[in-house]
Amino acid sequence: MRCTYPAESFKSIFKLLLFLLPGMAGAMDIYVAKNGNDRNPATKEKPLATLEAARNKIRNIHDPVTVFVREGTYYLARPVVFAAQDSRKDGEEAVFKAFPGEKVVVSGAVEIKPKWQNYQGNIKRAAVTPNLLMDQLFVNGEKLRMARYPNFDPAASHFGGYAADVLSPEKIGSWKSPKGAFIHAMHKHEWGDYHYLVTGKNTDGTLQWVGGYQNNRQMGMHDKYRFIENVFEELDAPGEWFYNKTEKMLYLYASDGQDLSAAKIVLPQIRHLFEFRGTMNGPVRNIGLEGFEFAHTLRTFMETKEPLLRSDWAIYRGGTVVFDGTENCFVRKCYFNTVGGNGVFFNNYNRKSEVSGCEMENIGASGVCFVGDPSAVRSPSFEYHESVPYDQLDKNPGPKSKNYPAECKVYDNLMHGLGQVEKQIAGVQISMSMDITVSHNSIYNMPRSGINISEGTWGGHIIEFNDVFNTVLETGDHGSFNSWGRDRYWHPEREVMNQLAAAHPEIILLDAQKQVIIRNNRFRCDHGWDIDLDDGSSNYHIYNNVCLNGGLKLREGFQRTVENNIMINNSFHPHVWFANSGDIFRKNILTKGYFPIQVKDWGKEVDHNLFPDEAALKKAQENNTDLNSAAGDPMFVDPGRGNYQVKPESPALKIGFVNFPMDQFGVVSPDLKTKAETAPVPVITGMGDSNSAHERIWLGAKVRNVSGLGDRSAYGLPDEKGVIVEDLPEGSVLAKSRIRKGDVIRSLSHREIDNVTELINVFQEVNWMGNSEVTYFRNQQIEKETVSFK
Repeated sequence: MRCTYPAESFKSIFKLLLFLLPGMAGAMDIYVAKNGNDRNPATKEKPLATLEAARNKIRNIHDPVTVFVREGTYYLARPVVFAAQDSRKDGEEAVFKAFPGEKVVVSGAVEIKPKWQNYQGNIKRAAVTPNLLMDQLFVNGEKLRMARYPNFDPAASHFGGYAADVLSPEKIGSWKSPKGAFIHAMHKHEWGDYHYLVTGKNTDGTLQWVGGYQNNRQMGMHDKYRFIENVFEELDAPGEWFYNKTEKMLYLYASDGQDLSAAKIVLPQIRHLFEFRGTMNGPVRNIGLEGFEFAHTLRTFMETKEPLLRSDWAIYRGGTVVFDGTENCFVRKCYFNTVGGNGVFFNNYNRKSEVSGCEMENIGASGVCFVGDPSAVRSPSFEYHESVPYDQLDKNPGPKSKNYPAECKVYDNLMHGLGQVEKQIAGVQISMSMDITVSHNSIYNMPRSGINISEGTWGGHIIEFNDVFNTVLETGDHGSFNSWGRDRYWHPEREVMNQLAAAHPEIILLDAQKQVIIRNNRFRCDHGWDIDLDDGSSNYHIYNNVCLNGGLKLREGFQRTVENNIMINNSFHPHVWFANSGDIFRKNILTKGYFPIQVKDWGKEVDHNLFPDEAALKKAQENNTDLNSAAGDPMFVDPGRGNYQVKPESPALKIGFVNFPMDQFGVVSPDLKTKAETAPVPVITGMGDSNSAHERIWLGAKVRNVSGLGDRSAYGLPDEKGVIVEDLPEGSVLAKSRIRKGDVIRSLSHREIDNVTELINVFQEVNWMGNSEVTYFRNQQIEKETVSFK
């Protein structure tokens, strides 16, 4: 008798054999779904329920495997951890991937269903299950804010609202029990931020607190830029909430007509969603994440404690995804949505791992961080003023071990709105690492730098084809790209360091062993430098970059070659160079003259550059530089559309400048390109015209030169010098000061201002400070005002 079976039965048996005998099967798919069960065989029809079960299942599959995760939100009670036992050989790669066309959210929250009661006016309250962490609250996908003073104002320059009287006796006296509140403040010099947890009140009415360790240059909190949150008495605006820990009661100020009974409310409970936890000797290899939305992680500002080498940075070694001891692992095409801390953190040993094709939006801290092990650094110092005497220096070159990130990549990522909580952050932060590639990223709307390289340990990085703009929005003395190089030879007294470097030049590149390349990028910083190589940054090659506003700064440092760059509305800022620096600045197009500060030795070569006019060229030649440079209109092809290639007849070509592409900046994948903004194209101002009288825009205000006796009479001026505020739109940066339409600006930062061009030039020298004193005429009297540039 012959038995017959339905075709579907044969298919099921075949799938089971493939699963049980993976060595016969080649690449394999398994499935996770919301309606699954961890006892299921992980097929499409009978999927698993959890990511952890899928991780455990594939340990016994020794072929390439894709873990398809079906649509839905997966709430994690703890991070999914990949350890050495999950490591996979080459050819056996595993990827955890959202099923094509389906939205998969991995969340670190719990959902609560409170029973709301009326309290006062629009304020509702509800009991909450004990022992839940009350750090952030999301209602129907929107992050609400803790009750705060002052109230949130999206137009405010810092923290979404700040007030100098946060710690005044009157304000503190209005709070019955502020224990558990958080104070957030900028650094005194705006070099990052501080955060404090209020622990109670002192007998004199002042607050007790812990914290303030988030910045490595301790100078105290800013007098003005600060706010407080999590105070019950400040629950006075729609969208604010407060949790009374003693009562276990949640209070929420609802909007008019808002129905909370059907709202989806979630509370983040964990800091990390995925952790790759290997070691240098036993790394996690060949595992990746793709296509997920990551959401709802805890803020980490009170965990940002560890100082980075000789800087104003402190760091928290964690993020939504943590790579710690990996090789060839990745995060691709994922969306980091309003997570509380860093996006991805590469901690210590990592090789050839990457973050690519991702979007990071409105997250609490940095986008991608690479931070190695300080014990791999020879003769490390951790505070700016520390130094190691020469006779005690370890004089061996390079790192002591391999416990640091190297050969990793950040490619094709869209990062915007970062630093929502912490301000000492970057889109990409690199410290104690080697050979990191940062390529084709769009990075903007940042409180501090877009890309930051700490110290010179150990170089080899390639920064290319990035579009970085709208940076340094809440800090000062920085740039869209920023670095420092306070390496082994560093000494806080510059003359001592200068003598040491001159006597022992071999120590200069003991840490900065490999050259850092910055090429083919577009940078724009309206509150600092476009490219800022600060204290001691050494061994750089910078070429084929477009700088749209802030120009390029080289402070101290050695062995830097800057060539074939374009600087719109700005120029070259050499600051306090060492003797015999070996620096080269050549074949660059400038639209203003140099802005040197205390430069006596002009390096190895400063020549063959194009200046905007003969006056700027002659001024430079007074320093015995630029003897073969030229002056004139660079003849850009289409500057109004951001094409700064030069025409065949341009004088720039005669001094050796070579055109480079203008259409390859930023993200490249089609979906990210449709979302990404691009750097604003500036109007080129003031080239070769030191007395221009036409109107310009400065800090959002329309300004023009004083022109003739008519203006002198009309404004009651002693002469025909100065800049008239012609129009002052509401909401502009200048409108936030006491200056008004019709005022005549006479000086900026204690420098006399005769005309608009001088105003812009001085501003470009001092805007990194974040603010400066302005004197102006009003009603025939001189007034003074400290104006914020943000």
